[in-house]
Amino acid sequence: MTPFPFDAVLFDCDGVLVDSEPIVNRVLAEMLGELGWAISVAETTRLFIGKMVRDEAALIEQRTGVRLTQAWLEQFRARRNRALERELAEIAGAPMAVRALQRMLDGRIAVASGADLAKVKMQLAKIGILDCFGGHVFSGQDLPRSKPHPDVYLAASAALGADPTRCAVIEDTVIGTMAGVAAGATVFGYNPNPVGHAGSAELRRAGAAHVFRDMAELPSLLAGWTGVN
Repeated sequence: MTPFPFDAVLFDCDGVLVDSEPIVNRVLAEMLGELGWAISVAETTRLFIGKMVRDEAALIEQRTGVRLTQAWLEQFRARRNRALERELAEIAGAPMAVRALQRMLDGRIAVASGADLAKVKMQLAKIGILDCFGGHVFSGQDLPRSKPHPDVYLAASAALGADPTRCAVIEDTVIGTMAGVAAGATVFGYNPNPVGHAGSAELRRAGAAHVFRDMAELPSLLAGWTGVN
């Protein structure tokens, strides 16, 4: 049998494992509207996908004239989480792919997200795969730098005892792809459709080695990877 070509697989969460972006960006658009910025969900997605809202405080303040406070951010998180608890669904094929790769790699899989850790764990639990990661769930918000810096992927690979250059990273945004590339990993871009995900060309320009559309195909894609696209 041909050896598996990676020592570990590191997943982003939002847009890769859970279909959270439409929900989160709807709540964000509603709350920005309440501040006086009439913005569509599509525009919110374009401007904020892959980013932390707090890091875009200057843009929000410029467009609304309102200083972004910790209280507002906490209200956003609370409203966002309530909506996610009601509406969140898995990315089609993601739980099956996660479980298959967990078996193939003897548990050497992790989640490395830019979102806050409580949100990430809640979402993974909601779609029934939190236990698959054996506690290897990481947030860039708990580190000195979040994506597009490599810190969260370096932390995840270190926890698994894997050389980051021997890791596969699964991402759907340009910022996340940049983080995986900066860590030295081989990045696989997930682009099922143009809504809520970066385009295939954008992911490639950011350094993705390959772009795929069906999460159910991921285990066989990684197992058969030769480095030639």
